[in-house]
Amino acid sequence: MNSAPGPHVERRRRHTLYFLEWAASQRPVHLDTEVDMTRVQAHRAAARVQGTRYSVVSYLLHATGRALARHPAANAVMAPGWPSPLRRPRVMRFGSVTAKLALDRTVDGERTVLSALLPGLEDASLAEIQRNVDRYRGQEAAQLPEFKGVRMLGRLPVPLGRAAFAAVLRDPCRRPAVFGTVSVSSLGHSDVDGFHSAGGTAVTLCAGRILDRPVVRDGRIEPAPVMRLGLTFDHRVIDGATAADVLSDLRHSMEDFDDGSREGVPGPDLRGADHDHRTARGLEQSPT
Repeated sequence: MNSAPGPHVERRRRHTLYFLEWAASQRPVHLDTEVDMTRVQAHRAAARVQGTRYSVVSYLLHATGRALARHPAANAVMAPGWPSPLRRPRVMRFGSVTAKLALDRTVDGERTVLSALLPGLEDASLAEIQRNVDRYRGQEAAQLPEFKGVRMLGRLPVPLGRAAFAAVLRDPCRRPAVFGTVSVSSLGHSDVDGFHSAGGTAVTLCAGRILDRPVVRDGRIEPAPVMRLGLTFDHRVIDGATAADVLSDLRHSMEDFDDGSREGVPGPDLRGADHDHRTARGLEQSPT
């Protein structure tokens, strides 16, 4: 069968290709769990009554900052240059949590992925996180100063673009300001239940859609809004036990979320949602 060469990769996607070439050295392992989003959805509904809109991913970012502050070993990355016969393996841990949030944007009529950075998540309030998310989701987001480097990579010839990307990686101190310390991606706006990706950091979090699913509460089957949450970890940096602790921490934080009094939003009425849903759903299991 005859075939013809396809179109060249769009300039807007070249930074993605350079990143994937670099991230190929990771050793990804995938975990996932289901999160009962009853409390989060109740908080969102209470906020909307007050005229405030919170995105689901903002709750995940809020929980991520706190969880990685409690598990600093996972707020890390493998140092540049490994593997190499001349270098000893070295893990870089970061003192602050910066999320790299993947955004699906249209730039000059071409669909592309932009990575927005949200620093200081260990202390950021939900309202502060939402303001940053809204800024990056604006119509002119691709023209923000933060994405100047991405625009430059698209304009450079491929050899120079690849070299420029590699040069950034050589300075460990610049890593949080370029790639973040944890990667977060969501496809919850589509018909995707769950997925996994590797974002170049020790931990990458992937959120699917929220869907009513049957859960068991007080011996009765009831519908509840459930989100599948995937966690990919770089096995060079952390082991499975640490990754499992992080994922469990995230699930507990989101299932128990009740931060209305500190976010300027009255606390939601969680009566009827305040069962011990974690135990009832069989998620509190002994280690095997």
